Formats: sequence, C-alpha cells, structure tokens
Amino acid sequence: MMRNPSLCAAMFAALTASSLAGQSQTRLADTSHALGTVHFATSCRREVAPQFDHAVALLHSFEFGAAIQAFDNLLASDTTCSMAYWGIALARWTNPMSAGKRAPALLAQGRQAADAGARLSAAATPRERSYLAAVHRLYEDFEHTDQKSRITQYERAMAELVAQQPADTEAKIFYALALVASASPTDKTYAHQRQAGAMLEALWAKQPNHPGLAHYIIHAYDVPALAPHAAAAARRYAAIAPAAAHALHMPSHTFTRLGLWESSARTNRRSVAVALRDSSIAEALHASDYMEYAYLQLERNSAAKAVLESLPALAQRFDPNAVTGAAPGSAGVFALAAIPARYALERRAWKEAAALVPTPTAYPYAEAMTYFAHALGSTHLRKQDAARGDVDSLNQIHRRLLGSAEPYWAEQVDIERLGAQAWMELAAEKREEALAHMSEAAEREDATEKSAVTPGPLAPARELLGDMLLEVGRPRDALVEYRRTLVKEPKRFRSVHGAWQAATAAGDRTAAARYASELRTVTLH
Repeated sequence: MMRNPSLCAAMFAALTASSLAGQSQTRLADTSHALGTVHFATSCRREVAPQFDHAVALLHSFEFGAAIQAFDNLLASDTTCSMAYWGIALARWTNPMSAGKRAPALLAQGRQAADAGARLSAAATPRERSYLAAVHRLYEDFEHTDQKSRITQYERAMAELVAQQPADTEAKIFYALALVASASPTDKTYAHQRQAGAMLEALWAKQPNHPGLAHYIIHAYDVPALAPHAAAAARRYAAIAPAAAHALHMPSHTFTRLGLWESSARTNRRSVAVALRDSSIAEALHASDYMEYAYLQLERNSAAKAVLESLPALAQRFDPNAVTGAAPGSAGVFALAAIPARYALERRAWKEAAALVPTPTAYPYAEAMTYFAHALGSTHLRKQDAARGDVDSLNQIHRRLLGSAEPYWAEQVDIERLGAQAWMELAAEKREEALAHMSEAAEREDATEKSAVTPGPLAPARELLGDMLLEVGRPRDALVEYRRTLVKEPKRFRSVHGAWQAATAAGDRTAAARYASELRTVTLH
C-alpha cells in the first residue's frame, strides 16, 4: 500500500477520469482500452486483424508486456501468423530509447521469437519477411556483436524496408523510431532526430489519432534545441492513448524540456495511477522520478516528500526483470536511486545527502548517483575523507562501465566524478584546481545528451560551476554560467535562483529583478 493516501486517491481519480474520457477511441469491441487508431496489414487470418491492430497499438505506446500477451493470444487463434512473432520480438527488445545493455536472458527470449517468425516466413509476404529480417538484426549474434552495431544494423534494415515498400506507413513509423534510437548523443546537428521528426509530422497530419506518431515525435525532439517542435504532440498524446501509462508519462519529457512543471507533475500523477493499475512498477517508478523533479522545481517539497515516501512500497512490488511497460527494469532501479538524491540535492539538504547509502545493483550508473550526492553533501559538511571515498568509488564505477562496453554511462559517471572532485578540492581551498575540474565537467556534459531515463542531471555541471564561482566571489562569472544552464534547462529553479543571487551580488539590479520575477513564475507563488 502507498504511504500517502491523499496522493494515491488523486492518482486513481485521475485514472478514472482519463479512462472514461478515452473509451470512445478504441477500435475493438472491448472498450476497456483507449489506445488510439492503428492499422497494420498482414497476411494472417482475416479474423485476427483487429487483435493484431490492438497489439501493435500497445507496441506503439511501449506497453511491452501487454503487447506480448496480445500477440500470444493471437497465435492461439492463428498459429501460422509469422508477424505475431515479429511483434513479440520487437516487444522483447523493450524501450529502444534505453541506452543500457540488455540482459542476455532477455535477448535470448527476443531471438527465440525472431527465430520462430523466420521459421514461418515461407508463407509470409515479401514485405513481412523484410520486417522479420529487420527485427532479427537486433538479436543476431548478440553474444559477440555489440549493442550499438546491432541497433545500427536494424535501422539500416528498416531503411531498406521503407525503400522497398514506400506506401507502408507503419514501416516509415518504425523506421523513424529506429533513426532516433540510433542517433549519437554527441551529434549536435541532430540529423537523425530531424529526419525522423519530419517524417513523423507529415504522417501525423494524415493520421492524427495514431499513438506511435505523437509518441515518436516527442522522442525525436527530446533534446533542448528541438523540444518546442514536440509541444503539439506532447499536448495530444495523452488524449490519444489514455489507457497507456507511458502515453500519460511521455508528454512530461517535452514539458521538462520547456520548464512546464505543473503540466509535468499532473501528467505523471496520472501515469503512476495507470501503471499501478497495470502492475507496471518500473513505469510507476520512472514516472515518479519525473514527477519528483517537477515538484522540486515548483518548490512543492511536501509533495516531493510524498513521492519519496512512496518508494519502499513500490520497491517491494518491483521486479527489475519483468517486461511490462515502457520503462525497463533499469529505469526502475535508476529512479529508486535518483529520487532520494534529488530530494536532498535540490533542497541543498547537505546532511541528508551525506546520509544517503548506495545500494549495489546490476546497473552501477544508478549506484553512482548516490555516491555523487553523498560526495556533495560530505564536501559541504567538510567531511573530506568521506568525499574522497566517494570519488574513488565513482572512479571504480567509471572503469567498470568502460570494461563492460557502456561508454555513454561511463562518461556520465566520469562527469559526476569530476564534479565531486572539484567540490572536494574547493573545500581544501584548491580554487584553481576546483574551477578547472568543474569547468571540464561542464564542457563534457554539454557535449552529450541526457538519457531518456532521467528528467535531468541530479545537479547540472554548469550550474555547479555557477555555484562554485559564486562561492569564490565571482558573481558576474557565475551569472554567465547560470544563464548558460538555463538555455539547456529552462526554468530550472536552482539555476534561476542562482542567477538571481549572482545578479544581486554583482549589483545588476535589472537582471536581479528579472530573475526574481521568474522565480515567482516558476514556483507559482
């Protein structure tokens, strides 16, 4: 049971309202699911076509567990439907936006489904065989081929399918998603994202009730420079598929990018309610992390505390190996570590941060967040030995991630290590070293992108650089760094507050007044 009855009641009230509002959208006789309008032509038996469309609608909203069950149910009626195995294999891949490595056991299950589809492909159409061949690329020789290479091969196979079947809109939609999933986090031209977004927007104009189109537009533009282009899809997606927890959560990716904190908190409350209804605990945890972030920007600390206090009950129900919604088990593990760290760091509660205890998991980058928060708390309390131990632990995790071929997360952890080391050096009155390391962390963080698993860094490196400059008596330089942070993290409370402090200390009355006004706007009081 959740520890906060009022929050739980609000969640389920929202769930009831959203379910009633959306029931008229379903294309199935069973009106218990409102998932939008999808049609995916196959050579399977005609009577299973509505089931197939329903399963693909689930797939488009990343309801992977339910999609697998729907495809399995279809196979009970049509054992020769090879494309049902395509759907199962794609669902077994789970969230394509997840940068983390898949567990071998889950990859084996996905390949088994792809192989089963291939065995039936003799009776399939050439178009269907292309789908089956493409999904097999995600699993092919996964024991010896790295994940990035397999994702790239899948994207290329989908490009070939689109070239062969130019009238197949579903192929274009899945290809656009593959483009976004295969995009490099260091490519600041956002070539893949722009190409995908253009394709999806053209299709969405013709199919406004298609869940995948609204969903993938948000993913395509889920970077600071492109986020405004996703605003219409973010406002619409939850109404298209209100029965899907991820459809209720996903708009908050754009709301976070635009600093629309109230909208983010509201849609994530609804998402958590639906996820709990469906026992999709990883999804509930993921939405809770975004909701926590929004509450903390609004300075609604009591609401943020309620989210924190709900974690033990959610953790008891959480199975990191379960395939349910969009959020993989790694996202649930991430949220369990991130939420307590956010609650302490955003409030500058250094004693609370220094009291955090890391929990070892199969995802060391989640554990690293606790070490990072603990290090910042310890340095502000002048507990140098504790902070030094945290920096050592972050360094070890960085090396482990490099050794396990996870370069993205290795870089994120090393950025945290640099930040922790910089603050430890500042506490030791090594100002030049501290500023140099904090500046390096900021530059490296700017060179990459945040993962979809998180609403943002626990503490943006450039914001921490601003804090450091303010602390050493350089308010004008600090103001520059806070402003640069706000370009990437608009309306972030700590950066706006820091900019106000820096402008005030620098004697810039105009800027100070502007940021004071923005603070009132951000927190709605």
